[in-house]
Amino acid sequence: MLNRRGVMLAAGGVVATGASLGLPAMWMSGRGATATAQLGRSEAEQHIMRIGMVAKASPLQAAEPFTVEMPVPKVARPVSTRGDTDVYELDLRPAQVEILPGKTTQALTYGGTFIGPTIKAKSGRKVRVKYTNKLELPVNVHLHGGHVPPESDGYPMDLFAAGQSRTFDYPNQQDAATLWYHDHTHHMEAEHVYRGMHGFYLIECESEQQLRLPSGQYDVPIMLRDAHFDASGGLILDVEHPEARSTLLANGRPLPFFPVAARKYRFRLLNSSIHKIFELDLGGVEMIQIASDGGLLPEPVTRSKLTLAPAERAEIVVDFSRHAIGSKLVLSDTGAPVLRFDVTRQAADDSRVPTRLRSMPALPAPARTRRMKLAVAPSKMAYAINDLSWDPDRVDTVVQNGTTEIWEIYNADTVDSEFGGIDHTFHLHMVQFRVLDRDGRPPLPGEAGFKDTVLVRPGETLRIQATFQGWPGKYVYHCHMQEHNVAGMMAQLEIVR
Repeated sequence: MLNRRGVMLAAGGVVATGASLGLPAMWMSGRGATATAQLGRSEAEQHIMRIGMVAKASPLQAAEPFTVEMPVPKVARPVSTRGDTDVYELDLRPAQVEILPGKTTQALTYGGTFIGPTIKAKSGRKVRVKYTNKLELPVNVHLHGGHVPPESDGYPMDLFAAGQSRTFDYPNQQDAATLWYHDHTHHMEAEHVYRGMHGFYLIECESEQQLRLPSGQYDVPIMLRDAHFDASGGLILDVEHPEARSTLLANGRPLPFFPVAARKYRFRLLNSSIHKIFELDLGGVEMIQIASDGGLLPEPVTRSKLTLAPAERAEIVVDFSRHAIGSKLVLSDTGAPVLRFDVTRQAADDSRVPTRLRSMPALPAPARTRRMKLAVAPSKMAYAINDLSWDPDRVDTVVQNGTTEIWEIYNADTVDSEFGGIDHTFHLHMVQFRVLDRDGRPPLPGEAGFKDTVLVRPGETLRIQATFQGWPGKYVYHCHMQEHNVAGMMAQLEIVR
């Protein structure tokens, strides 16, 4: 009978490689990811079996809740400003970081921190980043949600080797939004992101600032994810037991607290997990959602619960002035604490949440409709899109530049299928899209704006519409549960003139 581990192993070296380095010592040994990528299927299977056994042995218990303060990721500073371009330099390097109190964890990082420096860009102003690879393995960088030319997209096979540098150009010809950058090295993206290769990229614009939403120190990015640690504090990646990743992290710290003033805050929530779906609530306290992946919603949406699938972003405003000094509000995931907000002081507040946030453009007439089936292909024992697993030598979809299309995304891994019900997410590179409907019903709350990643439940069909206006070249679309992506659930898009 099929099972999760069987599928991950059956795809051979590709699948085994993508999530095999569960034992930190294996990475630290010098063989690293590149060595594992060269393993044959049987050796890779044995390697994962060893990792699985290690993962079950003496896992570290979750940290005591609310004993550490949640940090705010540091903001990167440009090394130079040239006309209409801000230039940054960022090293990709291993680092010993503190995640669990009093312990050090070997991580793969941008700039030496478990969450990379936040890059703040201006809409209409270019950013150029020179990335230098100081790791022992080839990598790339993907600006998730970015409208960028193909050579700066982080194409999965377009890597730069250890010791090399690569410059990426980000035009920022798009609306203000919360984006993020992360590794997209095929076979290894799940491993690399899990070990720390992720950071925020925030695009800002003057028109949004005129809305007087909470800003400055009251505009806080929060990266949410899960992790599994061994007794020494080392990260474990066990593909067979994703549920073992039971330590929840907010900005890289376990179950932290965050002191807030009695006023409105804007929180930019990002789920950087490679598998976990967060089901968030604030103990019944009102959360006003103002934005999703592609920026502001047309109008604010009041939420008591918020679902955040891997790679999705949601921006919320919470008004702490409604709570007395000394109040403690816990953000939870299906009842499990994630982060506590401690109301500690008074502060002036001239921010607001307008009843109208932005106007959405009219939807152009689509040129065609395509159907994208997400499912395990039992005959191949691999994850697939339209029954085909990733092949860099195959172009799956060709779109004329400037064309608008509707894509029907169907999750065929239903509860009564051979493999059982499996959630998937769908991410499209280069363009943002609009969700038209789910199973013929209106989009969910918070899906009225632009998106680049959506959750597709078992048996569900979504219709999305996108206009492929940009640069000719090859991009990808895939499931952003990155272990599924590693295992083949990715396809190639070519935009042609």
